[in-house]
Amino acid sequence: MIAIEVCAVLAIWLSGWSLIRRDEWWFRGADFPRLQILFVGLVALAGLLFIQAEWTLVRELLLLGVIAAVAYQLKMVLPYTPIWKKQVLHVRRDQVNVEQQISLLVANVLTPNHKYHLLLEQINRLQPDVVLTLETDQVWQEALKPIEADYPYRVAVPQDNLYGMHLYSRLPLADTEVKFILSDETPSIHATIRLRSGLSVQLYCLHPKPPSPTEAKDSTLRDAELLIVGDQIKDIDESCIVMGDLNDVAWSRTTRLFQRISGLLDPRVGRYFMNTFHADYPLLRWSLDHIFHSTDFGLVEMKRLPHIGSDHFPIYVVLQTGRIFEQKQQELEQTESDEDEAQQAIQEGIAKAEQEEKVVVDESTIEESKPPLLVYREAAKTA
Repeated sequence: MIAIEVCAVLAIWLSGWSLIRRDEWWFRGADFPRLQILFVGLVALAGLLFIQAEWTLVRELLLLGVIAAVAYQLKMVLPYTPIWKKQVLHVRRDQVNVEQQISLLVANVLTPNHKYHLLLEQINRLQPDVVLTLETDQVWQEALKPIEADYPYRVAVPQDNLYGMHLYSRLPLADTEVKFILSDETPSIHATIRLRSGLSVQLYCLHPKPPSPTEAKDSTLRDAELLIVGDQIKDIDESCIVMGDLNDVAWSRTTRLFQRISGLLDPRVGRYFMNTFHADYPLLRWSLDHIFHSTDFGLVEMKRLPHIGSDHFPIYVVLQTGRIFEQKQQELEQTESDEDEAQQAIQEGIAKAEQEEKVVVDESTIEESKPPLLVYREAAKTA
């Protein structure tokens, strides 16, 4: 019975802890393992209900607390199961139009990982229109040279700090920029990509630092970067895709606020989890890699790919744009306080970046103090 009571206390404590609105990593860390907390809570609930023991006041209080904890965790994770209403419609066979589709592969490769062939195999097998690699350095850039002939539009930002980034595209890119929004250590790629139909889509590739004892001590810069992008997207009336390793889970307060501010949808809602991290520990996984998109996209295909030697699994998503999806799909309802909350988080991020002497870059510029960018626009077939 002691083990059950310990499980109950743990589930109650972690559930309550995650409700505290603090940015320090030891608070924000409780956002991630909600599935694991839910499992612990269910074990405790079953034990309290079915193990024969005297009903004391402590046991009754633990039961009430566990019920509340389980209910709260279910509220957070059930949207990512088939019992929930889908945010994004599935493209039916009679609606398929390849000219209006875009296929995306996102892979955090883990810089010291040398199993380059595993990622190359997935790229060659799936032939995605766009490949975004994260944590890629100069060594990885050389290892991926075999795909360059098929991907004439490329943006390379090799870095040795686990925040390098490479974008490979079969489709034409325009207005390509590499921005260092709140830190001179973490780049993001912003571009316009033209589909085969001729439609232009705004593409945002992000990889902010996570709140952890070995990375950022709090989530302030991560949250602000994501919300800055969301705030920018809300003011443009164009098709948009945001993708990358956001180092945050889909059910976190910040990610949900980002969705309401930006108006972007999550194709996992109403379907299933795509837990991409940690690839080596099946019982300790959550979704850090994301693809969000505007309401004019429907979902053709979505899947997690096999292990590539990294601590992340790659993800592969195929989207199709069309007026029918825009007419039927709704943006998340924004509350009255969302705008104020987002602006406060953004201002806190800017203040912290300035305090830490990070380079705060205007969104319309490229930070010139970084190593030279390699932006390729080689001749290729146009749509």
